[in-house]
Amino acid sequence: MQRICVDMDEVMADTLAEHIRRYNQTFDEDVTPGDLAGKGLWEIAPLDRQQQLRAFLDAEDFFEDLAVMPGSQDVLLALSARFEVFIATQAMTVPNSLGPKYRWLQRHFPFIPPQHYVFCGNKSILRADYLIDDLPKNILRFQGQGLLYTAPHNLAATGFVRVNNWDEVAAYFAAIAD
Repeated sequence: MQRICVDMDEVMADTLAEHIRRYNQTFDEDVTPGDLAGKGLWEIAPLDRQQQLRAFLDAEDFFEDLAVMPGSQDVLLALSARFEVFIATQAMTVPNSLGPKYRWLQRHFPFIPPQHYVFCGNKSILRADYLIDDLPKNILRFQGQGLLYTAPHNLAATGFVRVNNWDEVAAYFAAIAD
């Protein structure tokens, strides 16, 4: 059975929306995802706000209640009938996220067993046929077929198989024979 690794943040979970919400609330700003075309929030925030951006991520409740990316639950449930599905998240970059991410996955994706959660720091260690991720650097280090999941920060990235939403993920894998 072929194996698919799926990133969590900005692919399954809308991390950016929560980061922007906290940023706007704290600094009385009105940043939108459209303001980030080709950039991350870190790149548009003034230097004196960088420490607070990190503090948002380190907060115990940040990863607990993230919105689910539309369509991800249905598509991953369908894919799990044909593929081994693993969740591969760089949780080691935010160690406080381990528990909240685990609970979030249990709540929203109960059909994916915890034995298929990979909390890592560097995704080059993954051994799978496919990786769905929003970070080009992760796909470049991956040995299988990468699919770049569109996010504001990666709009300028070229040379990747790109999927813009979960309907496109479903269509991509529908074309692959068992």
